[in-house]
Amino acid sequence: MKKAIIGKKVGMTQIFDEAGKVVPVTVIEAGPCTVTAKMTKEKEGYDAVQLGFEDIAEKKLTKPEKGHLDKAGVGYKKYLKEFRLEDCASVNVGDVLKADVFAEGDKVDITGISKGKGYAGVVKRYGQGRTPTTHGGGPVHRHAGSMGSSTDPSRIFPGKKQAGHMGVDQVTVQNLDVVKVDPELNMIVIRGAIPGPKGGIVYLKSTVKTAVVKKGDAGISHNPQKASGRNPQKASARK
Repeated sequence: MKKAIIGKKVGMTQIFDEAGKVVPVTVIEAGPCTVTAKMTKEKEGYDAVQLGFEDIAEKKLTKPEKGHLDKAGVGYKKYLKEFRLEDCASVNVGDVLKADVFAEGDKVDITGISKGKGYAGVVKRYGQGRTPTTHGGGPVHRHAGSMGSSTDPSRIFPGKKQAGHMGVDQVTVQNLDVVKVDPELNMIVIRGAIPGPKGGIVYLKSTVKTAVVKKGDAGISHNPQKASGRNPQKASARK
């Protein structure tokens, strides 16, 4: 990835673009993030940088965490995250990354922890169907139903979709647009929704999606299985 930063979800709002259309956006408090460590191929086997976000009291750290941050000499940080940047050589321990690492128009992937929804059944959790509501369906319309055979294999295979804890999963939303960046307020405005509740920690990084190149009009097909291939005049007449 080219660029990355740690942020905190502030909430959603809406803004108006130049054409006067409403754009739903999410506001993120991005940075400032301090480089707390640097990994190299010679020592760790890969190139990466570790960013720290949000100050924390010394008494709230474990001894290994405190020793790690004391070695860097950049203060105590609550959240640490490694990013494998393309140009790690230009970043050193102690450098501070702010919201202006991204610019308006950039495409980003955002990772966060989704909202917790408690214990949920299979209908809500996985979108499974209900049982018939007539002819003696009974009070089991939203139950999971039969789980399979009895004698062989006499068990349920791992991964069976059942009721359970819903949410609190790591979710990544890809290819989102950066609408606005304000380095003075440490603010990045993203078009659309991102995972997690207000105040949740999110990780922004350059998108892995590549730009789709428009290939132009499809034109007349030469495939005889298509109508345009069997009768080109008919296809051209529709234009």
